[in-house]
Amino acid sequence: MTNHSETPEPIGSGTNDSAVPFGSGPHRYTLKTPAELADAVPYLLGYRPEDSMVLVTLCEQDGQSHFGPRGALSIPRNPASWKEAAGYFAEGLVKGAERRGARPEQMVAYLCQEPEPGETPREVMERLQPLAHHLRTQCGDLDIPVIEALCVSGGRFWSYCCSGDGCCPEDGIPMTLPGTSVLAAAATYAGLQVRGTLRDFRIRLLPWETGDVREQEEALDRAAQKIVPRIVDGQSARIADETIALAGLLVRRLAEAPAIVGPLLSDRQDDALIDKDEAALLILGLQDRTTRDRAAEWMEGDEALPALRLWRALARRCVRSYSEYAAAPLALAGWVAWSLGDGLEAREALAMALGADPEYLFAALLHQACNEGLDPEAVRRCLRSEREGRLSEDAAENAENAESTEAASRTGEPVQAPRRRARTRSGTSAESGADGRRPPRTRSSAKARDKDGTRPPSQSKRVVRQRSAPEEETVSGGDEGVGAE
Repeated sequence: MTNHSETPEPIGSGTNDSAVPFGSGPHRYTLKTPAELADAVPYLLGYRPEDSMVLVTLCEQDGQSHFGPRGALSIPRNPASWKEAAGYFAEGLVKGAERRGARPEQMVAYLCQEPEPGETPREVMERLQPLAHHLRTQCGDLDIPVIEALCVSGGRFWSYCCSGDGCCPEDGIPMTLPGTSVLAAAATYAGLQVRGTLRDFRIRLLPWETGDVREQEEALDRAAQKIVPRIVDGQSARIADETIALAGLLVRRLAEAPAIVGPLLSDRQDDALIDKDEAALLILGLQDRTTRDRAAEWMEGDEALPALRLWRALARRCVRSYSEYAAAPLALAGWVAWSLGDGLEAREALAMALGADPEYLFAALLHQACNEGLDPEAVRRCLRSEREGRLSEDAAENAENAESTEAASRTGEPVQAPRRRARTRSGTSAESGADGRRPPRTRSSAKARDKDGTRPPSQSKRVVRQRSAPEEETVSGGDEGVGAE
């Protein structure tokens, strides 16, 4: 594409002069200019990308190019890794599209980054030009041409495909105000939503930094001092039952609370409804991974939304030295969001869980499955089976205990204490150790340092944070560190 003016010329390259339809059915809108392409990015992804490279595939159907799978990856800070990141990103997206049976014919690339202090938007465009080149060449190596590559920065955009004949102003082309374009109206009419930025999702899951941080950390210390000796005394099964009972109580409490519009106000209400000691006991209890799997059963129906609110609230309580403990509630939040069909929040929560604990396999497996567009129903069936099996065991156990009590009362013998069977569960705790537990730690052990006073470095591979639009393919979970935030 060479013409980057505001004239309504169709998007094309070579012999393909077809425009790109956006939407479907009666809500279809045809994108004809680079300005409309730039305006379409948030609607294609479902959020406004920040510090991201975005690839959108185009597939041929009835002589027209249609948007296909798309994804976003954070821009690596080190330019030396740009070529590797671009290759990984392009290859993963193409493979994902092929798994869905539609190899892309063309690509549209976007680089979205706001200027640093003292930097102009044009300087951002020039600085990212090598990355745009890598994206174009890597896609070209896959025999998929990039027909347009845009840089969006500071409310303006530039094209890297410009022929240099003056069709692009030096200061770029102004973006339309959010929500004011014809495309925005068409997308809204079609029911497409832009849910802010990824930062808006992360804020709901980040630990507190002000307010009652010290009091919450002290509550976590008290909970650890209570639970660790009980684990040593062999009371893990009782602790698990108490944790699930308390979680169920809080799920019901949140479900009965009046609805409040707006995520910020809603989260503040949830925080007020959960006592610091209750949160601490749950956070520590969920470090037992079979207990966490039982909590994951609140994934559908009326239980799912209040459970998601609970896991968000617990993630916010993993303050200071207990930040690693956020892996469990974050993974649960990601799982429930995915089960409810919200792949965007699911990917962010699971990526944050891996940031808290890179070796947390439960989150890694869910993150990969979510990125690959798999159906969460397979996991739901597993958890339903676990619940049914446990309920059957409980019913049989209660019947046996009731029979023993009745027999003892007839014979006048002392009534024996109810027996509990030892259970081994295969479930989803593939990552658990020999005993399936991750024992809670006190603050001193959580802050353990080696001899030189630093935390020992993790030998695990970093996980790439990847993003995509809801119900669309993205790069599958990888184990290289490029682009990780």
